[in-house]
Amino acid sequence: MTTAAATPVVKSVLNESRQIERAAELIRMGARMQVLESETTLSYERLIRLYKEIAGKSPSKGQLPFSTDWFLTWQENIHSSLFLNIYEYLSKGASLDPVDVLTKAYRLYAEQVESAEIEALLSFTRAWRLVKFVDAQMLSMTKCSQCGGNFVTEPYENARHFVCGLCNPPARAGKSKSSGALMLH
Repeated sequence: MTTAAATPVVKSVLNESRQIERAAELIRMGARMQVLESETTLSYERLIRLYKEIAGKSPSKGQLPFSTDWFLTWQENIHSSLFLNIYEYLSKGASLDPVDVLTKAYRLYAEQVESAEIEALLSFTRAWRLVKFVDAQMLSMTKCSQCGGNFVTEPYENARHFVCGLCNPPARAGKSKSSGALMLH
């Protein structure tokens, strides 16, 4: 019985060029180093040099946020749900690399909040983390029993009785006077 040898990764200038372009696009969108390392095959040193060249500064240090709680608070949940609905729509309709779906979905999210004159609360890195949380089944989407919209929830949310934050906002929701915040009328 013979075993198949692992196919060695062939170095390709064209593939490396694609990886550099992908990393550059992610950096311009605000991706942190952990995202770049996860979504490209470039070395850490190469990513650091590229980051400094594009952003004009060293990348932020420290861990990425690792809590699902941020995505479940009122205003953040609305932004996260908007993004994830766009992401899931594009995932089903286009045969793209997951990171390409992520970047296109994030651009569409940013366009939507800009056109509504609302501050974008969801950074690219948080959007990437949200997708990872959903893939790991730490978060999911649940349909609101009143409006029918899909919202980011914990995976064990009772879908039959779920009411979203737009249909049943918390008492102080939408009362902020800061520009760019969601307002309820």
